Amino acid sequence: MARVAFVTGGTRGIGRAISKRLAADGYKVAAGFSGNVGAAAACAEEFGVMIVKGNVGSFEDCGRAVAEVTEQLGPVEILINNAGITRDAVFHRMSPEQWSEVIRVNMDSLFNMTRHVIEGMRARGWGRVINISSINGQKGQVGQANYSAAKAGVIGFTKALALENAKKGVTVNCIAPGYIDTEMLQAVPAEVLEGIVAQIPVGRLGRGEEIADMVAFLAGEHAAYVTGSTLTLNGGQFMAG
Repeated sequence: MARVAFVTGGTRGIGRAISKRLAADGYKVAAGFSGNVGAAAACAEEFGVMIVKGNVGSFEDCGRAVAEVTEQLGPVEILINNAGITRDAVFHRMSPEQWSEVIRVNMDSLFNMTRHVIEGMRARGWGRVINISSINGQKGQVGQANYSAAKAGVIGFTKALALENAKKGVTVNCIAPGYIDTEMLQAVPAEVLEGIVAQIPVGRLGRGEEIADMVAFLAGEHAAYVTGSTLTLNGGQFMAG
C-alpha cells in the first residue's frame, strides 16, 4: 500500500517540485499551503495530490491539518518540513516582528508539524522526516540573521531527532539547498542574480527537481541507513566539512 507523505509549503517552488516527484513515485501526497489558493488548486489538478491549507506557525493548526490528512489518506509516514519565508533586513534595523515571524514559520514549524506525527512513526516502526534547511544556515548571509539562525536551527534539530528515533526505524535528515531557480529567486534583479551565479562553481542555479530527487531518495527504503545527515546541494558554492 502506498505510503503517505505530507509536504509543508508543498504547492510552490521547491515544495511543488517535491510534491510532483513523490506523487509520480506513487506516494499519497498531501501538499500544505498557507495563502495562494490558485497555486494550490493547480498543484492538486496537475499532480492529483491532496491540498491542505494551514499555518505551520500554529501548533493547533498543524494538528488539525495532520488529522485531515490522516482521515483522508492515512497516517503520515513521511514528513517533509519545507515551508519557509524571508523577512530580510540588516540586524541593526530588523524589527522584532521580522525576527519572530521568520523564527516561527521556519523553525517553530518543525516542532509544530513533527510533534503531531512522530509518535505514530515510532509506534509503527517506520518513518521519514526530511527537513529543508539552506546554504545560508551553514555559512550565514548579510541581511538574514533571522533566516540564517532558523535554518541553522533546522540542522541541529535534525541531528537530535535522528539520535532519539534511530532505533525505532525513523530516519531524520536535512537538505541544505543553495540558490534554486524558483519564483522567489526570479524576482531578484538581473544584475544581482548574475552576481549570485558567478559565485557558483557549476555556473548555474539549481533546479527544484534536483532537490526533489534527493527527497525521493531519503523517503525511500534504500535510505534506511542514512540518518542525522545534512546533504548540501549548492553547486559547490559552499562545501561543509
